[in-house]
Parts: sequence; C-alpha cells; structure tokens
Amino acid sequence: METYGLFFLVAFAFGGVAWVLLYPILSGERKAERRMASVARSEPVARPVRGAQKPRREQIEGTLKELEQRQKKAKRPPLSVRLGQAGLSWSKRQFIVVSVVIGFVAFVIGFLAGGGIISAVAFGFAGGFGIPNWLLKFLKKRREAKFLNGLPDAVDVIVRGIKAGLPLLDSMKLIATEAPEPIRSEFRGIIETQTVGIPLGEASLKLYERIPVAEANFFGIVISIQQRAGGNLSEALGNLSRVLRDRKKMKAKIKAMSQEAKASAAIIGSLPLIVMGLVWFTSPGYIDLLWTDPTGRVMLACSGIWMSIGIFVMRKMINFDF
Repeated sequence: METYGLFFLVAFAFGGVAWVLLYPILSGERKAERRMASVARSEPVARPVRGAQKPRREQIEGTLKELEQRQKKAKRPPLSVRLGQAGLSWSKRQFIVVSVVIGFVAFVIGFLAGGGIISAVAFGFAGGFGIPNWLLKFLKKRREAKFLNGLPDAVDVIVRGIKAGLPLLDSMKLIATEAPEPIRSEFRGIIETQTVGIPLGEASLKLYERIPVAEANFFGIVISIQQRAGGNLSEALGNLSRVLRDRKKMKAKIKAMSQEAKASAAIIGSLPLIVMGLVWFTSPGYIDLLWTDPTGRVMLACSGIWMSIGIFVMRKMINFDF
C-alpha cells in the first residue's frame, strides 16, 4: 500500500511539473503573451530598411565583434609562421634537421655520461624537442620586445606625416625604409600585402599574425576601423600612441616592483644546489650516497621534483601577465 501511495505521489509531482512547463507552450499562451507585449509597447517597432546606412558606432561595434570572433577561431600557428615570428628565415626542413642534430648530440652526451640507455633517450628527447622550441620562444619574445620598443615612435611618425598632408600609405613607406628592425620589415610586409590587392585595413590586421602582441592588434584595429567607418585618423593614431606609451610605462613599473620577488625566488631556488655543491666540495663521502645508493637516488629524484614544483609555483606567482 505504501508503494502504491509513493508511486501516486511521484506521478502526481511529475504531472504537475509537466503541466506547468509544457502547457503554456502547447496551448499557445506564450505566443499570445508575446504578441500582446509587442502591441502594448509605447515605442513603435521600426522595420529595418534595406540599404539604410548604419550609424558609425554600430559599424565600429560590428567590426570589433568580427575581429574578436576571428581571433577566437585562430589556433596555434604552424611551424613556418612561428619561424617567421622568431625572425628566422629557415625552412621547415632546416629546422627539423637542426632539431635532429641537437637531439643526437644530447643522446650521445647522455650515453657517454654513463646514465644508461633510458637516460640517454630522455636527454635526446629533451634536446630534440625542448631546446629548439625554447630557442624559438626566446627569439620570438626578444623580437616582440624590440617591436614594442619602437612601435610608439613609428605611430608618431605616421601621425606627423598625416598632419603634414601625406597619405597613410606614404607614411608607412617612410617607416618601412628608415625605421629600425623589426619595425621596418613588418611595415614593409604590410605594404607588400597591400600591393598585391588586399585592402590596407586587412593588411594591417595581418600584422598581429606575425607579431602576436596586443599593441600590434590595437594598431591593426585602428587602421581597419578607419578604413571602414572613416574618421579622424591622426587623432585616433595619436590616442593609440599615448595608450602604447602608457602601457610601456606600466610594464616597466610592474617589472621594477616585482624585481625584489624575482630576486628572492632566484635565491631560494638556487640555494639547495649551492649547498649541495659546497657539501660535495668539502666532504664528498658524506653526500656520495645520494647517487651511489638506490634509496639516495630515489630521494634525490623526489627532491628534484618537489624543488621543480616550488620553482614553477614561485614563477607563476611573480610572473604578471600584462
């Protein structure tokens, strides 16, 4: 009896929920309420007129949304693009050959050091995949830093040229011939892309593909919006130059304020290695058990893992993404 009563209550509850949720949809009450609300509006509902010109603000918002969606769809660039971002003129084949050579050299060094075949393979894998990719990232960051250092001056040159009566393309050509690297080569790439037939706004947006930093994206967006919606380009670029210089000052301020934490992290991370080296130099027999005894090797490996985790955590804490 209790089972039948419980079943009846559960069925009644499900029926009530279904009645509340589905009845307005099936009976058409939602549609009627929506129609009554549209009729009761105080403001008339204007139909969109074909061929009507949108306001400038809507054009700018549409352009920004389109650019944001395009950047969200972007995936990790291929190897050829990453080589260009690092400023290298290598081909894929050359990079693969160099990676294989570095991996083979690391394998030979690990094998000759007496670590065994497993350690030699680990050294070769780290040398073949880790060192080349790390080198690419290092060269890319160094090139981006040089670009950011010279971009505000390049924007100022464009602003002065526009105020003097020069077209935007001629001002860019002036930078492409007289600016330092990598500003010169990147603006030359914009001009060459525009020469092929691509609009100047689209060519400026491609700057972000070669220099993936926010400042390059700002420059491309400003040029693209001006080409589509019009406006005072000298004023917009002047504001952009001021924003770029303010961001540069903020980065320098953050870097100066975080130097104390970075120095402390470097000291804490290097202190165990320094102490181990001093102990091994003063009394080698006291510390030889760490790499001669199996238990000592396990302890040394665990200590290295924990120290690596601590260093990564400290690096994450003091690395400000701006």
